[in-house]
Amino acid sequence: MRHAVTLSRAAAVVLSCAALGFTLWHGLEQPEVALAFGLVIAVGEAVRVQLPGSDHDGRAPTSAPLGSAGALGYAMLGEVGGTQSTHGVLQCVAVVIVAGLAGVAPCAARGSSIAPDHAVRGVLAVGFAATCFQPLYNSGVLSEWVSRGPYYALCLLAVTLLTGLCDAVLAAVLAAGRTGRPLGPLLRGQLRARIGIVPAIAATGAVIALAVAVVGLWALPVFCVPLLLTQFSFRRYASVRATYRQTIASLARATEVAGYTPHGHARRVAALSCAVGRELGLNEPDLTVLEYAALMHDIGQLSLVDPVASGATEQLDPALQRRIALLGGAVVRQTGVAAEVAVVVERQADPYRDQPLTARIVRAVNAYEDMVAGKAVVEGSLRALERLRLGGADEYEPRVVEALSRVVSRGAG
Repeated sequence: MRHAVTLSRAAAVVLSCAALGFTLWHGLEQPEVALAFGLVIAVGEAVRVQLPGSDHDGRAPTSAPLGSAGALGYAMLGEVGGTQSTHGVLQCVAVVIVAGLAGVAPCAARGSSIAPDHAVRGVLAVGFAATCFQPLYNSGVLSEWVSRGPYYALCLLAVTLLTGLCDAVLAAVLAAGRTGRPLGPLLRGQLRARIGIVPAIAATGAVIALAVAVVGLWALPVFCVPLLLTQFSFRRYASVRATYRQTIASLARATEVAGYTPHGHARRVAALSCAVGRELGLNEPDLTVLEYAALMHDIGQLSLVDPVASGATEQLDPALQRRIALLGGAVVRQTGVAAEVAVVVERQADPYRDQPLTARIVRAVNAYEDMVAGKAVVEGSLRALERLRLGGADEYEPRVVEALSRVVSRGAG
């Protein structure tokens, strides 16, 4: 897998150098068109939004729908106001690279980090789309195949969707190289995450190319301004989600501040639970519920007169465990958090066969963290996992324990 990552990055570097060198040597074809699309791409990158949740290696995912749509539109641009375009594949890649750098420059100046893998994916994606379209169009083969009717529009849409699929595969490969996780679960997660956004970007890119071909460059603001406004609205939504999560994390720290649980226990349980959930193929909404429930799983301990030693509840009497879980669920319901989160918290003391999968994960991960006491050394981790396996008859689901074992073996625990 690391060879595939190295090859992908090398291909992006070679393509970038070839595109920039070719364009500098031969100059820009139709510079006003390149400038217009470059401006759209730069603005889209500058207002790139952070999506709710976390990426498959723990990083917060980002999206630039306006920039992606503009890049795809330029890659599949055959005409401008009835005049055939003359830019080729390499100029298309060069314009996208320069515009992307111009868009992220303000963020970099403010100290924000730039993920190299996002740049690799952007270069290869636009290169793929342009290679699929430009040679066929410029040679006249595409016109012979689909003429100028609805099939032409469907062809553009197919190219953009295929580009999105290839980008999902590349993102999964790069994430597998960073994290060492199996490619299959990562690819499924990437595809699920793109079900909504990729068709929208694909359709917008195709419509931009078709509209500019007929109307000219004035079609760009007509189609891009609404998308830009939507992107700003999504930024506000993402900001609210981030504030909401921070509020839950602060509430979860109440047990630490009161001395009922060790420092960082809830955060460690949440991180490891999400890793196990991804290993088991949970979708993003379920991962969000899992994260919130893991952060607040010990909130019921605040009802105890005396704290439990080290905050470990797994060795308590089952009746007391159930009382703590039910009180915790009641507290969660009062906070206005989704009812699914409260259900996970209040079902912690039930036999695992009666629990939803998210509750099974939190219970197993919490028990593991209690056993290793936040210090996941090799011997302690092996002993804790063996104890979880021995308790699999009634307390911990074997499938969850094995997923936890795989995650821990990769160093996520």
